[in-house]
Amino acid sequence: MIIRLATETDDIQACAAMGHSYVTDHVWQVEAREHPDGTSVAFRTVHLPRTLRDRCACSLEKLVHRWNQQDAVLVAEDKGQIVGYLYLTVQDKEGIGWVHNLVVTPRLRRRGIGTALVQAAADWLCQRNVRQLSLEMTTKNYPAICFAQKLGFSFCGYNDRYYASQDIAIFFAKALR
Repeated sequence: MIIRLATETDDIQACAAMGHSYVTDHVWQVEAREHPDGTSVAFRTVHLPRTLRDRCACSLEKLVHRWNQQDAVLVAEDKGQIVGYLYLTVQDKEGIGWVHNLVVTPRLRRRGIGTALVQAAADWLCQRNVRQLSLEMTTKNYPAICFAQKLGFSFCGYNDRYYASQDIAIFFAKALR
């Protein structure tokens, strides 16, 4: 398997055709409470009464639009087939690199492809003197939460108005140097 920078003409259709969905039996539930002296927020893992199947729709048009807004797109290629990808954006002033849309072909998940993509992203960012790598996901994407924690990322915040779908975004970060 190789990780390389994507080329729009050759790679974008393969990325769009990839399974963008996930399945989970858990979510992170947020609880925010207002107190006279402040606000407290807590997240806890909750077992769902039934399996959640999130069928993330990713049209070719949407992918092309987002593709053109990124600083880099990395793809994982195995035997001539695209098996994973991620978007990278860089906030130069803050020294933060963001991974968006980390996707691995469903039948090949849990085989190190996502880890290899994130490591390649970290290497690409280090070459540009970026000091931190951040990930974002919904509280429903428990597999991604576990993945981030496994790679040593720490929870660093949330935004309950981040996604148009009204899902809560959570953020994880890891120092690169």
